[in-house]
Amino acid sequence: MNRQTKACQSCMASFVVEPEDFDFYSKIKVPPPTFCPECRMQRRFAWRNERTLHRGVCAKTRKNIITGFSPNSKVVVYDRDEWWSDNWDAIDYGRDYDFKKPFFAQWQEFFRQVPHPAVFNTRTTNSDYAQYVGEMKDAYLVSASWGGENLAYAARAHFSRDAIDVFGVARCELCYEDVNATKSTRLFFSQNCEGCTDSTLLYDCRGCTDCVGCVGLRGKTYYIFNTPHSKDNYHKKVKDLNLNSYQGFQEVKDQFELLKEKHIRKYALITNCLGVTGDNVQNTSGCELCFDVSGDTQNCKFIQNGADRLTDSYDGYGVGADAELLYETLDSGVSGARQLFCLTVYGCTDTTYSFNCHGCSNIFGCIGLRNKDNCIFNKQYSKEEFENLRNKIVKQMEDVPYVDRRGRTYKYGEFFPIEISPFGYNETATQDFLPLTKEQAEEKGFNWLDIPTPERQPTIKARGLPDDISNVSEKIIEEIIGCSSCERPYRIIQKEYQFLKRFDLPLPRVCPECRHKARINQRNPLKLWHRQCMCLSSEVLTKEGGYKNTISHFHGDKPCPNEFETSYSPDRDEVVYCEECYNAEVV
Repeated sequence: MNRQTKACQSCMASFVVEPEDFDFYSKIKVPPPTFCPECRMQRRFAWRNERTLHRGVCAKTRKNIITGFSPNSKVVVYDRDEWWSDNWDAIDYGRDYDFKKPFFAQWQEFFRQVPHPAVFNTRTTNSDYAQYVGEMKDAYLVSASWGGENLAYAARAHFSRDAIDVFGVARCELCYEDVNATKSTRLFFSQNCEGCTDSTLLYDCRGCTDCVGCVGLRGKTYYIFNTPHSKDNYHKKVKDLNLNSYQGFQEVKDQFELLKEKHIRKYALITNCLGVTGDNVQNTSGCELCFDVSGDTQNCKFIQNGADRLTDSYDGYGVGADAELLYETLDSGVSGARQLFCLTVYGCTDTTYSFNCHGCSNIFGCIGLRNKDNCIFNKQYSKEEFENLRNKIVKQMEDVPYVDRRGRTYKYGEFFPIEISPFGYNETATQDFLPLTKEQAEEKGFNWLDIPTPERQPTIKARGLPDDISNVSEKIIEEIIGCSSCERPYRIIQKEYQFLKRFDLPLPRVCPECRHKARINQRNPLKLWHRQCMCLSSEVLTKEGGYKNTISHFHGDKPCPNEFETSYSPDRDEVVYCEECYNAEVV
């Protein structure tokens, strides 16, 4: 099939379907998409509520629970442990398919009848306030994370422990307010760092110890604002910086941000990869437009947050763990294959339009099944009956498509419509990466949840907090603080207080939600632009007051000719280099 340009039926933007894309669609026997990649991503993300939790009641035991489903969702919710017990069987909710109604309309009705677990976490201990996590102990308000202990206010924290207010960290310990950090210990307020210890306010550093306010360093010790010091002088200077004071810390941070502005940026964080475009990608090959992907991932496209032996897959978020041939999936994989249009499907093969199913094969439109085969809408069939009925439903989806409120058509081959999601747009991962106002969301036909105003009022404003952590007693955990940004009330929890006191860090002046948004804003968008390296020559500044090369590069006194795909848009101020020019200056 030749390269084709299509118009997205949602945003009307044009997008390209390449010959290799057609090959993939043919392999899994689905038609090409009618939504562009960004609208497809937006649609998937709107089905994943990672961080908005509600108080509810288990429909079976009447136990009070914490759940990701709001009362407005109209779904049946069980306590997580009750859902996983043998006290009920989702097969009992099986129903016949009605060929007079569109598939997605029927599926939404079915979705509201079959019970769902209150939260999506597995093998966890003392982690009720966690969503989409596994192998976790003592986690509080942690999301999209795997393997850890004693975490709080964390997202995408993998195999880490004793960390608070972090995003995108792996194998880290005793870290605070970090974004995209790996293999680091006692690292605070830092971004894009690896193997750093006992340091604060670092950016793009590797293997550094005892450094403050530094950018682009490799294997350095006792540096402040990229200037070396003796050991004794370093500790004296750090003490004089008053990092335990909120005011002192802000002054150091302001100076660090000025230094950071002049630092060159590598076009993308791509490490040990071959034939890859995207950002924050490690150990992969043959992947395009992939973000936050690692772990022997091969031949994939449009993947976000994927890892661990994922191959030949398109359009997924939170996918991997020894899986192949996934398409339009969310939180799925785990020793599976041919999972199409699925959400939270583990260990399944030949699974289509299904939600929260485990260990199944040959299922279509199913919800909550475990270890079942040849089922449609949770009703059991023989293999021959299943295949015949499945083919009839696929044809009926073509003949009787679902049409949403804005006239968008959903036939077989499209993911679940956003408007039948049980979540409000603002509850989901979509709001983190493609934020909209309520008016914008509703104009586009998306759901929105009006979050009720907290009943409790602040007992103290953030501006009234003690400046120095040494003057803060444990009584602070009894206070309700008014956020200095959104005015929403928040608390300092016990483990947070103990952590801040232990490392002499000032109290946060904004609530956990505003802190999370600030970390998200430090990251680049999940989008690429074609650009040319901004390196000019060793004699010329990249821009007025900007960066000047320290050595001669391969292109001599002429501008670098290298081009690349980058998540830094052309209208941003950062100086973006190709890998060759960047390595000449930094590595």
